[in-house]
Amino acid sequence: MKIGLVGNQNSGKTTLFNLLTGMNAKIGNWPGVTIEKKVGTIKNTDYEITDLPGIYSLSPYSVEEEISRKFIFEEKPDVIINIVDSTSLERSLYLTTQLLELDTKVIIALNMADMMEKKGIKIDEKELAKCLGAKVIKISALKETGIDELINEINKKERKNKEQIKIYDNNIESVINEISKVLPKTILNKRFISVKLLEEDERFKNLNTANVKMITKTNSQNYDTDLEEIIATERYKFIEDVKSKTFKKIRTRESISDKLDKIFLNRWLAFPIFVAIMFLVYYLSVGIVGSFTVDFVAGIMETFGENAGNFLTGIGTSEWLVSLIVDGIIAGVGAVLGFIPQLIILFICISVLETTGYMSRIALLLDKLFRKIGLSGKSLIPFIVGSGCSVPGIMGTRIIENNDEREMTTILTPFIPCSAKLPIIALFSGYFFGENSGFVSASLYFFAIAVIIVSALVMKKLIYKHTSTTYISELPEYKLPSIKYVAKDVFDKVIAFIKRAGSVILICSVVIWLLLSFSPKFEYGVDVENSMLASFGRTISWIFYPMLGENSWGATVSAIQGLVAKEQVISSMSVIAGLAEETEEGSQIFASTGIFGFFTAASAYAFMVFNLFSAPCFGAIGAMQRELGGTKKMLKAVTFQTVFAWLLATLVYQIGSRIERGVLSIVDAIIIALILISIITILLRTSKSNKCAGCPYCGSCNK
Repeated sequence: MKIGLVGNQNSGKTTLFNLLTGMNAKIGNWPGVTIEKKVGTIKNTDYEITDLPGIYSLSPYSVEEEISRKFIFEEKPDVIINIVDSTSLERSLYLTTQLLELDTKVIIALNMADMMEKKGIKIDEKELAKCLGAKVIKISALKETGIDELINEINKKERKNKEQIKIYDNNIESVINEISKVLPKTILNKRFISVKLLEEDERFKNLNTANVKMITKTNSQNYDTDLEEIIATERYKFIEDVKSKTFKKIRTRESISDKLDKIFLNRWLAFPIFVAIMFLVYYLSVGIVGSFTVDFVAGIMETFGENAGNFLTGIGTSEWLVSLIVDGIIAGVGAVLGFIPQLIILFICISVLETTGYMSRIALLLDKLFRKIGLSGKSLIPFIVGSGCSVPGIMGTRIIENNDEREMTTILTPFIPCSAKLPIIALFSGYFFGENSGFVSASLYFFAIAVIIVSALVMKKLIYKHTSTTYISELPEYKLPSIKYVAKDVFDKVIAFIKRAGSVILICSVVIWLLLSFSPKFEYGVDVENSMLASFGRTISWIFYPMLGENSWGATVSAIQGLVAKEQVISSMSVIAGLAEETEEGSQIFASTGIFGFFTAASAYAFMVFNLFSAPCFGAIGAMQRELGGTKKMLKAVTFQTVFAWLLATLVYQIGSRIERGVLSIVDAIIIALILISIITILLRTSKSNKCAGCPYCGSCNK
């Protein structure tokens, strides 16, 4: 049996999917979590169940909504479980009325029964089932209630609903029947398709024959407006009637979410609270708490490396093999694993933001600003997901309906500091800025927001000149974070990071060791300055001179390694420094006499800026190619990212180095920053939204 889970965004589909299958698919308390369909098997059965992205209608507007619609019509499921948020019955039933027009058995699962009771809402599910002509089961996917009854209903042999409900007035119902009769006999879902033909849906234009057109034209003359609007109105009339018969609100007092929103969405407090929260996230993960844990893990890895070296030497292992294992594998992988405690803190903070429902508030908060630069509030969802990993962040752009906005967001998402970039930020900020490392790491996050705004403005002015759509999104109820979910979410992300360290970074560390241990003539045991890697690095190190103030082959090849994985930048530096006998642990990479001893606070910050904004890893580049729809657009995006990163890093170093030398005072730097901010503000003020002509948001035209 093939089963589809269909419902609005954030209605609890994935929670139910995990419960039925025992899987651990990503869930979150914000719309747009599921962007691809997930397939599993219901426990103790051979029933295939598919968790689909959230939709509000079977007339899709975005990529992930199209995925859900295609599954329903092309995969032809035996049963559709329609997940309905029982606390928002009116909004949820619009999709339900469309599903009930299909030739498929529909089971309506009234989810969030526990929340319904807290809100003082009562729904008569028997009367609701009678009104809709389908089985209605009250469940709570979170509390795991009503699940046995749901599975029993799935097991029943009926593959169609017992009766077809009438939603529209008698005239439209008769027109639907007329169109159904002239459709080919082999066509399934005739009633649904007939309605779509009345609405002039382009997806069914191949069935819009002369007979259908004649029926539609004849009957459309009976109405003052187009039939699509009439049908939508009739649906809402039907829903209102159903709601009046089945829905009762016992209490109407202000909810806790409404009270909290008066604070978190206050016109004066909202933005300062957002800044404080994001500062706290990075201060905790990279600042005092994170720094302590890194030093602790680094000590463990150092001891492990020494013991491994002594053991291998003691059993007679060759010198080159000991060097490969200790200086290559352990030093390379260990340098990255040392930052796992900081990543755990970051993942916990982000997961808590997701589960509480604050994620959607941030999107709403920044929507007004984002619209001015050609993006929408929905763009913030991929940005925040991208703080864990750029790949799912880029894939998350599918929730954006407008193609231009989607492409812009795809290009800009890698600018957000992801978990792979955190080791670079933590190492450099911890060493060069000491007690201020938390402030420096947080500054890079807000720097990323500023860069995204500037980049979006540039792209809107030069490339995407007609972007700006209205942002509509529900605000979910605030919820206390589930310890079980947060623990699972963090565990999965950490395991994925460790797997990457144990595969990609391990292989790269071995390659780096080989290139450092052999000369261009393949002579083993040469000094690192005469190695193949050093020879290659010197040929292109001039590119990095303007941002570092030094022709450093070590920094050059380490930055290039970031294309494989951003964590590899630190791994590469650790291996290079280790073979050069400068260091025994990561915090000593920057020894004054060594290869990386030239770094200053200015060049360190510039190096972080370059690695933050340059082309992402190969995995993210592959995701960009898929979402942008071709290699040509992807190459343009990667070129833009890298050139823009080089310019920013150069600007940062040139200003920072002059402050260090006393040529430029901090006051001068602040004035320059204010001038740049003024220019950006002017661009924002002159940036007009391309709203629909005659809409209530823009009174500048007479069209």
